[in-house]
Amino acid sequence: MHQGIDTNLRNPKTSDRLHVLRCGALAIALWAGFILFDHAAADALSLAEAALPNPTEAIVSSGSAGPTLAWTNFCQSHPQECTVDPSEAVVVSLNQDLWHTIWRVNERVNRTIFAVTDQGHWGVVDRWDYPDDGLGDCEDIQLLKRRLLIEAGLPRRALRMTVVIDEQGMGHAVLMVRTSHGDFVLDNKRDAVLAWQETGYHYVKREGDDGSAWVWLGGQSAPSITATK
Repeated sequence: MHQGIDTNLRNPKTSDRLHVLRCGALAIALWAGFILFDHAAADALSLAEAALPNPTEAIVSSGSAGPTLAWTNFCQSHPQECTVDPSEAVVVSLNQDLWHTIWRVNERVNRTIFAVTDQGHWGVVDRWDYPDDGLGDCEDIQLLKRRLLIEAGLPRRALRMTVVIDEQGMGHAVLMVRTSHGDFVLDNKRDAVLAWQETGYHYVKREGDDGSAWVWLGGQSAPSITATK
């Protein structure tokens, strides 16, 4: 699946160049009722999910970067989703309950939304929007995860949409959760929530913490993918 997105490593402030964005395919699941997480689901948590991850170093940002045009259009349609509230925490204090919530949102959305290209879904090359009809590509899927985590009580300021280059050299969008244990990635390619260093991705840019401008991540790389679905 291919979409347009700016992943220009040489000029992070340029947002009008289109590059290929590839999103992993997902198995479709029931759409209705996935927002609610019951006690049975909590009891079914895997051992890997139950254990808090070890603290890691946060990713380093350097300078401003231009957002994608599709992000700009999304913000015009959903201005409340793109406003940075400086009173919110930049980093959330990670505990076991919060870790379970993050993991469950990632897994449930991955198993609920059927992945399609923007061209097939919306009839355009690149559009960022909510997959309210049960269909979406990678950035749409991450936007839904962000919305659900905000509804669960996490500050929007700690939930940052992020552009990466994946293991196949393609542009890809993930959701970065900034925590006291480091920065973790929610991804539609896998149900495991990984520290950014464990994904195998090259990091291009993400939403900034203090305003509408995105921040440059300088192509920082994670050495290898250590977990899959």
